[in-house]
Amino acid sequence: MADVLPLVEARLRSALGEPDARAALTFLGTDRIEVLRFTEDDIVRYATLGMSAQPMADPNAVLADPVRGPRAELVLTVRRGVGADTDKVLRPLAVLAASPQVEGVIVAPGASLDVGEPLWPGAPFTSVLVAESGGLVEDLELDEPADPVRFLPLLPMTPNEAAWKRVHGAQALQERWLAGGTDLRDPSRRSVSLD
Repeated sequence: MADVLPLVEARLRSALGEPDARAALTFLGTDRIEVLRFTEDDIVRYATLGMSAQPMADPNAVLADPVRGPRAELVLTVRRGVGADTDKVLRPLAVLAASPQVEGVIVAPGASLDVGEPLWPGAPFTSVLVAESGGLVEDLELDEPADPVRFLPLLPMTPNEAAWKRVHGAQALQERWLAGGTDLRDPSRRSVSLD
Protein backbone atom coordinates (compact mmCIF):
# COMPACT_ATOMS: atom_id res chain seq x y z
CA MET A 1 0.00 0.00 0.00
CA ALA A 2 1.25 3.50 -0.85
CA ASP A 3 2.44 5.79 1.92
CA VAL A 4 -0.66 7.47 3.31
CA LEU A 5 1.07 10.47 4.89
CA PRO A 6 1.33 12.60 1.71
CA LEU A 7 -2.42 12.03 1.21
CA VAL A 8 -3.10 12.96 4.83
CA GLU A 9 -1.05 16.13 4.57
CA ALA A 10 -2.83 17.07 1.33
CA ARG A 11 -6.20 16.62 3.07
CA LEU A 12 -5.08 18.81 5.99
CA ARG A 13 -3.86 21.52 3.60
CA SER A 14 -7.09 21.48 1.59
CA ALA A 15 -9.17 21.84 4.77
CA LEU A 16 -6.98 24.17 6.84
CA GLY A 17 -4.71 25.99 4.36
CA GLU A 18 -0.94 26.14 4.40
CA PRO A 19 0.77 25.35 7.71
CA ASP A 20 2.84 28.24 9.05
CA ALA A 21 5.02 26.01 11.24
CA ARG A 22 5.83 22.34 11.76
CA ALA A 23 7.82 20.34 14.26
CA ALA A 24 8.87 16.69 14.29
CA LEU A 25 9.42 14.39 17.24
CA THR A 26 10.59 10.80 17.37
CA PHE A 27 10.22 8.66 20.46
CA LEU A 28 12.30 5.54 21.03
CA GLY A 29 10.77 2.65 19.13
CA THR A 30 8.20 4.75 17.23
CA ASP A 31 7.81 6.33 13.83
CA ARG A 32 8.32 10.06 13.46
CA ILE A 33 5.35 12.25 14.43
CA GLU A 34 5.01 15.76 13.04
CA VAL A 35 2.75 18.50 14.35
CA LEU A 36 1.62 21.14 11.86
CA ARG A 37 0.34 24.56 12.95
CA PHE A 38 -2.33 26.37 10.95
CA THR A 39 -3.20 29.96 11.89
CA GLU A 40 -6.26 31.89 10.76
CA ASP A 41 -7.00 35.24 12.41
CA ASP A 42 -7.12 34.50 16.17
CA ILE A 43 -7.61 30.73 15.74
CA VAL A 44 -4.67 28.30 15.87
CA ARG A 45 -5.03 24.66 14.87
CA TYR A 46 -2.46 21.98 15.57
CA ALA A 47 -2.69 18.74 13.58
CA THR A 48 -0.59 15.62 13.94
CA LEU A 49 0.93 13.91 10.93
CA GLY A 50 2.30 10.39 11.30
CA MET A 51 -0.15 8.69 13.63
CA SER A 52 -2.06 7.32 10.61
CA ALA A 53 1.00 5.78 8.93
CA GLN A 54 0.06 2.43 10.47
CA PRO A 55 -3.37 1.19 11.56
CA MET A 56 -4.01 1.11 15.29
CA ALA A 57 -3.94 -2.46 16.53
CA ASP A 58 -6.01 -4.17 19.19
CA PRO A 59 -3.63 -4.60 22.14
CA ASN A 60 -5.01 -8.13 22.65
CA ALA A 61 -4.27 -9.23 19.08
CA VAL A 62 -1.41 -11.69 18.63
CA LEU A 63 -0.32 -10.05 15.35
CA ALA A 64 -1.06 -6.51 14.18
CA ASP A 65 -2.70 -6.29 10.75
CA PRO A 66 -0.47 -4.05 8.59
CA VAL A 67 -3.42 -2.82 6.47
CA ARG A 68 -6.73 -3.16 8.32
CA GLY A 69 -7.58 -1.25 11.46
CA PRO A 70 -8.53 2.27 12.45
CA ARG A 71 -6.27 5.14 11.42
CA ALA A 72 -6.42 8.66 12.79
CA GLU A 73 -4.72 12.01 13.20
CA LEU A 74 -5.43 14.49 16.01
CA VAL A 75 -6.55 18.12 15.62
CA LEU A 76 -6.54 20.67 18.45
CA THR A 77 -8.10 24.12 17.95
CA VAL A 78 -7.47 27.01 20.35
CA ARG A 79 -7.94 30.75 20.33
CA ARG A 80 -4.80 32.83 20.64
CA GLY A 81 -4.75 33.74 24.30
CA VAL A 82 -2.93 36.51 26.06
CA GLY A 83 -0.19 34.85 28.08
CA ALA A 84 -1.02 31.34 26.80
CA ASP A 85 1.99 29.81 25.02
CA THR A 86 -0.06 27.20 23.20
CA ASP A 87 2.82 26.39 20.83
CA LYS A 88 4.27 24.36 23.71
CA VAL A 89 1.46 21.84 23.06
CA LEU A 90 3.55 20.29 20.27
CA ARG A 91 5.31 17.72 22.45
CA PRO A 92 2.15 16.64 24.38
CA LEU A 93 0.30 16.28 21.06
CA ALA A 94 3.09 14.16 19.61
CA VAL A 95 3.04 12.01 22.77
CA LEU A 96 -0.71 11.44 22.33
CA ALA A 97 -0.25 10.66 18.64
CA ALA A 98 2.46 8.11 19.47
CA SER A 99 0.35 6.39 22.15
CA PRO A 100 -1.09 3.73 19.77
CA GLN A 101 2.47 2.62 18.93
CA VAL A 102 3.85 2.97 22.45
CA GLU A 103 0.94 1.77 24.58
CA GLY A 104 -1.08 -0.23 22.07
CA VAL A 105 -4.21 1.86 22.59
CA ILE A 106 -6.85 2.57 19.99
CA VAL A 107 -7.73 6.27 20.02
CA ALA A 108 -11.45 6.67 19.30
CA PRO A 109 -14.22 9.22 19.87
CA GLY A 110 -15.30 9.38 23.52
CA ALA A 111 -11.86 8.45 24.84
CA SER A 112 -9.93 10.53 27.34
CA LEU A 113 -6.22 11.04 26.75
CA ASP A 114 -4.12 12.38 29.63
CA VAL A 115 -0.57 13.70 29.36
CA GLY A 116 -0.10 14.03 33.14
CA GLU A 117 1.02 17.65 32.92
CA PRO A 118 -0.44 20.91 31.57
CA LEU A 119 -0.92 20.82 27.79
CA TRP A 120 1.14 24.03 27.66
CA PRO A 121 2.74 26.10 30.45
CA GLY A 122 0.05 27.35 32.83
CA ALA A 123 -2.77 25.56 31.00
CA PRO A 124 -5.69 24.46 33.20
CA PHE A 125 -5.88 21.24 31.14
CA THR A 126 -3.90 18.01 31.44
CA SER A 127 -6.16 15.85 29.30
CA VAL A 128 -8.38 15.96 26.24
CA LEU A 129 -11.65 14.40 25.16
CA VAL A 130 -11.54 12.83 21.70
CA ALA A 131 -14.52 14.06 19.66
CA GLU A 132 -16.18 12.67 16.53
CA SER A 133 -14.45 13.12 13.17
CA GLY A 134 -15.94 14.47 9.97
CA GLY A 135 -16.48 18.10 10.91
CA LEU A 136 -13.52 20.38 10.29
CA VAL A 137 -11.48 17.91 8.22
CA GLU A 138 -13.33 15.21 6.29
CA ASP A 139 -12.28 11.59 6.68
CA LEU A 140 -9.77 10.42 4.07
CA GLU A 141 -10.89 7.27 2.26
CA LEU A 142 -8.07 4.85 1.42
CA ASP A 143 -7.96 1.96 -1.05
CA GLU A 144 -9.69 -1.22 0.15
CA PRO A 145 -9.21 -3.02 2.45
CA ALA A 146 -7.67 -0.15 4.49
CA ASP A 147 -9.87 1.82 6.87
CA PRO A 148 -10.22 5.57 6.26
CA VAL A 149 -8.07 8.09 8.12
CA ARG A 150 -10.19 10.00 10.62
CA PHE A 151 -9.22 13.48 11.81
CA LEU A 152 -10.24 13.49 15.47
CA PRO A 153 -10.80 16.82 17.22
CA LEU A 154 -9.37 17.09 20.73
CA LEU A 155 -11.33 19.04 23.37
CA PRO A 156 -9.19 20.13 26.35
CA MET A 157 -10.55 19.06 29.76
CA THR A 158 -9.77 20.39 33.22
CA PRO A 159 -8.97 17.71 35.84
CA ASN A 160 -12.48 18.17 37.34
CA GLU A 161 -14.11 17.72 33.93
CA ALA A 162 -12.00 14.62 33.24
CA ALA A 163 -13.01 13.09 36.60
CA TRP A 164 -16.68 13.94 35.99
CA LYS A 165 -16.48 12.43 32.49
CA ARG A 166 -15.12 9.14 33.89
CA VAL A 167 -18.28 8.84 36.01
CA HIS A 168 -20.93 10.27 33.68
CA GLY A 169 -19.50 9.69 30.19
CA ALA A 170 -18.36 11.79 27.25
CA GLN A 171 -21.86 12.61 25.99
CA ALA A 172 -22.93 14.00 29.37
CA LEU A 173 -19.82 16.21 29.56
CA GLN A 174 -20.39 17.53 26.04
CA GLU A 175 -24.00 18.32 27.00
CA ARG A 176 -22.72 20.26 30.06
CA TRP A 177 -20.34 22.23 27.87
CA LEU A 178 -23.15 23.02 25.44
CA ALA A 179 -25.62 24.00 28.17
CA GLY A 180 -22.99 26.20 29.82
CA GLY A 181 -22.03 27.95 26.57
CA THR A 182 -18.43 26.81 27.12
CA ASP A 183 -15.86 28.22 24.70
CA LEU A 184 -13.76 25.10 24.18
CA ARG A 185 -11.21 27.13 22.19
CA ASP A 186 -10.42 29.41 25.14
CA PRO A 187 -6.89 28.41 26.25
CA SER A 188 -7.46 29.64 29.81
CA ARG A 189 -11.13 28.83 30.39
CA ARG A 190 -12.41 27.60 33.73
CA SER A 191 -14.12 24.28 34.34
CA VAL A 192 -17.80 24.13 33.42
CA SER A 193 -20.22 23.92 36.37
CA LEU A 194 -20.54 20.24 37.27
CA ASP A 195 -23.02 20.48 40.19
